[in-house]
Amino acid sequence: MKEPRHLQFIAEFSDSDVYTLLSAKKVYGAPTDYGFCVKASKSNSARDLKLLCADDEQTRTCWVTAMRLFKYGMQLYQNFVQPYQKQKSSPMRSISENSLVAMDFSGHKSRVIENPSEALSVAVEEGLSWRRKSCHRLSSHGSPSTSQSSMSSIAIHVAQPWFHSKLSRDEAQKLITQQGLIDGVFLVRDSQSNPRTFVLSLCHTQKIKHFQIVPVEENSELFYSLDDGHTRFTDLLQLVEFYQLNRGVLPCKLKHHCARITL
Repeated sequence: MKEPRHLQFIAEFSDSDVYTLLSAKKVYGAPTDYGFCVKASKSNSARDLKLLCADDEQTRTCWVTAMRLFKYGMQLYQNFVQPYQKQKSSPMRSISENSLVAMDFSGHKSRVIENPSEALSVAVEEGLSWRRKSCHRLSSHGSPSTSQSSMSSIAIHVAQPWFHSKLSRDEAQKLITQQGLIDGVFLVRDSQSNPRTFVLSLCHTQKIKHFQIVPVEENSELFYSLDDGHTRFTDLLQLVEFYQLNRGVLPCKLKHHCARITL
């Protein structure tokens, strides 16, 4: 075993970012294709890049994750414990929440819903009803030529962290590559070829694939679909939430949304 004096300093993680490499074996002459690099945050020179290589994808993911945890681990821990600290500081809130019951006000008389399955279905229906009402309120402030379906689409998905409005195909691939070519990394963007549609860009097996989200209109209502209308959603938020839980026609589930600023 080598002594500590044989160790070599590579980089200070507090001032550096970690990225994965594409075609490390072909482009950089690495022993394998599972390369990654450490780059100083304030430097744009290629000389400051520290190129490393792992034996397989799992090992590379472990190294990259460990480096990012070393840099952001304390902040992640504080974000994790903060909700629990607030909950302990206000015990009366938890007591009142435990005393809440599901109610049905649809009939002439209100009643308590004791069946958990029925309570869940009622909650889902109320959520959809709330979405439709909020979209209607937003559409009433738009121009007369603006349809209610288009306004509801804008109101719901535009503020989501996975949505990138005016992003080209090449820019989407570059952004996902910077985040890391890990299965399930995704983003949703406007289609450049068809203004009425959207595109889901998804990483799978180190390749970035693009799936067109097609609008389907039926009975004056607009839906969105990835499978030619077989599975329909009233907005992009429902679509993303569904494919986060179900693979469906996609090669893998949506796991990690792609942010504009990479760790």
